[in-house]
Amino acid sequence: MRHGLTMPLFGELADLVAFGDIAEAADEAGVDGVFVWDHVLSPVEGQWAIADPLVALASAATRSRRIKIGPMVTPLPRRRLINVSQATLSLDQLSGGRVILGLGLGSDRARELSAFGEPDNQAERAAKLTEGAELLCRLWSEERVQHRSDAWVVDDVQVHRLDGQRPRIPIWFGCAHGYLAPARRAAQYDGIYPIDTDVEGFKRIVDAVFEQRGTLDGFDFACSAHPSIDTAPFIEAGATWLLHAFWPGNTPDQVLRFISRFAER
Repeated sequence: MRHGLTMPLFGELADLVAFGDIAEAADEAGVDGVFVWDHVLSPVEGQWAIADPLVALASAATRSRRIKIGPMVTPLPRRRLINVSQATLSLDQLSGGRVILGLGLGSDRARELSAFGEPDNQAERAAKLTEGAELLCRLWSEERVQHRSDAWVVDDVQVHRLDGQRPRIPIWFGCAHGYLAPARRAAQYDGIYPIDTDVEGFKRIVDAVFEQRGTLDGFDFACSAHPSIDTAPFIEAGATWLLHAFWPGNTPDQVLRFISRFAER
């Protein structure tokens, strides 16, 4: 079982010097990963400073040696594909091959789409996510990519890369409320992070991944680990990561105190 932290880069946690302190402490304490939300506007009530996730993760990369790092999750449909490719390859090289890229649909709950003129159609975003993940892997592979669709255009582009994970950066997908379509998409990649899912929903996701892959070997299932959640049934069902979750309003000192207690286990 691996243990990670997942947190918003909101409020005091948007202080990237303090976030670097968290990454360094987590690395020394034996935590296995530090993951961050990817938002441009707040989906929860409150007025917060919000830091950029990939800039924050660059800070984490330089302040740590062994922890996995990544956004959990990046809404690929609202980002430029080439920017995601360039930033993730750069971060993977900087960290010595420690990136896990979490991808998802995103939502317009905080007007993160409509406030900037982006369309909010879930079916279109789902198709764009599926297609975009495939294109991202092709760009990472240094293949010369020629692709044109309603969702994405990549016109005869080849991305050259430095050192990093081969054949590619691992990809996990976010999955809310036990929905199975994201599980089937994730089964083609490396992992899934079910959010707001009970044990029965988690088991259905595991079964859906197994049905698609024929095995669970080499595939990660992440489970949110709030103090109020009994994680034992999730572990029994197949969880491979426990992500200890923090929330807007939490402070760096609170995260550091948790890390100190974790180190004493």
